[in-house]
Amino acid sequence: MLKVTGLSCSYNNQRVVDDINLTVEDGEFVVLLGPSGCGKSTTLKMIAGLVEPEEGQIELDGNDITELTPGQRKLAMVFQSYALFPHLTVAENILFGLQARKVDKQEQQKRLKSVVELVDLGPQLRKKPGQLSGGQCQRVALARAIVAEAKLCLMDEPLSNLDAKLRDEMRTEIRALQQRLGMSVIYVTHDQVEAMSMADKIVLMNGGKVEQIGNPEALYSQPASPFVAQFIGTPPMNIVPRGDALVGIRPEHIEITEQGMAAKVVGCDYHGADTIVLANISAADKPEQLIKIRSPGHVVLDPGQEISVQWDTEFEHNFVA
Repeated sequence: MLKVTGLSCSYNNQRVVDDINLTVEDGEFVVLLGPSGCGKSTTLKMIAGLVEPEEGQIELDGNDITELTPGQRKLAMVFQSYALFPHLTVAENILFGLQARKVDKQEQQKRLKSVVELVDLGPQLRKKPGQLSGGQCQRVALARAIVAEAKLCLMDEPLSNLDAKLRDEMRTEIRALQQRLGMSVIYVTHDQVEAMSMADKIVLMNGGKVEQIGNPEALYSQPASPFVAQFIGTPPMNIVPRGDALVGIRPEHIEITEQGMAAKVVGCDYHGADTIVLANISAADKPEQLIKIRSPGHVVLDPGQEISVQWDTEFEHNFVA
């Protein structure tokens, strides 16, 4: 449905997006994931037409839209700041785009009724944004995007302004809504939990480049680089030097045992269902290395306590140092 080829962009002679290639299939939920400054929002803005690329091509349904204005691309967008008009009611905010495009009034009301039921905003239609909660404002922004019936919806960190509980609820709602409507979505976030729980496909970016593209399970179980291994997963994968190579091992694959590699406890972080044990391991002629071990239940170990750890080699990931 969407094909991005060789997309690049620079600010102040510094390349912030470098040769990005990605595709979005019809009805697919694609997440652009990465740390702050990695170029994910700039990539989204280039697809939206808000930033002009230096190089590359953007195709939508086989048509080159690289040179088109944002309005001509006919994409929907949900912004981080909601971008609602404070002087308009909820209904007027939702219908603003349709009114600007002079869509028939009967069609406007038909779409409004349908979308209001989807996002559960019926009682709020006469209110203004200042009278709504953060979650309700986010629903209005979503409704405005859905009512446009665009082929592709772009979302730029739409949940970052919400508290943790509401973020979890809205994450579930957005994903369920997208699946029900069969919408194609490109969603930008720095939160790997959001990406892992929502995406059909993750595009993980670092320093303006793509590190790895794949479904959440592939990025977790088959990371292509130490960066991917340590960005995906909570807590992140342990990376341990071994000769001229690096070995990765997930915290849940390390066991505290009677015999094994000697380690010294640094501390314990109790999470309820499990405990993250921090420990230093050391090998011959190597400095101490901090590792994290995920153990089920409540594990109580004293700082400085000597323990033994081991893991099955089948769970190891090998990287070039």
